[in-house]
Amino acid sequence: MSQRLFNPALLLLIPALLLAGILWMNRERLMDRSAAHTAKLHHNLGKTAENFVPHKALYDIRLIATHSGSQVVNISGQMFYQLERSCEGWVSDHRFNMFYEYADTPPVHIASHFSTFEDFAGTQLLFSSQRRQNGDVFEEIRGDAAIKPGQDGQVDYARPEHLSYKLARGTLFPVAHTSAVIQSIQNGETFYKATIFDGSDVEGPVEVNSFIGQETVSPLLSGPHENVDTALLKSQARKVRLAFFPENSEEDTADYEMDLVFHENGIISDMTVEYDDFTISQKLVALEELPDECTARAHSLKAD
Repeated sequence: MSQRLFNPALLLLIPALLLAGILWMNRERLMDRSAAHTAKLHHNLGKTAENFVPHKALYDIRLIATHSGSQVVNISGQMFYQLERSCEGWVSDHRFNMFYEYADTPPVHIASHFSTFEDFAGTQLLFSSQRRQNGDVFEEIRGDAAIKPGQDGQVDYARPEHLSYKLARGTLFPVAHTSAVIQSIQNGETFYKATIFDGSDVEGPVEVNSFIGQETVSPLLSGPHENVDTALLKSQARKVRLAFFPENSEEDTADYEMDLVFHENGIISDMTVEYDDFTISQKLVALEELPDECTARAHSLKAD
């Protein structure tokens, strides 16, 4: 069972995700950017993210296929996701409640909670997470990461203690990566490759290859859905396929891949995740726009 199953962004991901020659050429291009160019990149990504809609969403997770040799009998659960805009940056909250059934071993209940703060410039990330198996805590993570334009970044963990490492130049945090994919869509590109760090585990960054497909319409727009604000799904959407690799991996096969219906306002309305031994679907069942807390606070102060 892959721990990265509970990696949220990467649900943004989106958090977003093989043509080896093109990939390595793009990696070298990222490494060679000047400080000024990288600073401009982060500024542009921040401007793109201004169009993201603060929201909370609930997804039903179901097993839809098993592959040869899999011991998995069934997977079910839910993922709650919330994205809020503070006056300084983006605050995300992800909660998974998952049940796994196996052919030869007892079932397992995994509950995980992961939260982040990412500043608007995409240069600072605060992260914390906790995972429980059958009610018992088996992992806690907390730390912060910083990126300076044109330089290597730094990650420092408070839990576990005494763990830190460098982030290669060009590494993106989740919201910045989502913004970069949207910029690629707006520029008419069909492929985008980046290294992402989200703080959801201690394994470090992942390399994400994003294949941008055709425009599409969310199937949820075909009829009324009591708990889904379908007005939020009228934003332009694309089919996007993401492939996730360990950083600096020489393997041709991804750890896992995702197919998304990805909206330019930052909402994901449908998702399928493929692992080596099984495939799951994540269907949007509830969606609600959240107030912009910073704007509301500014209006309140102005009224006073």
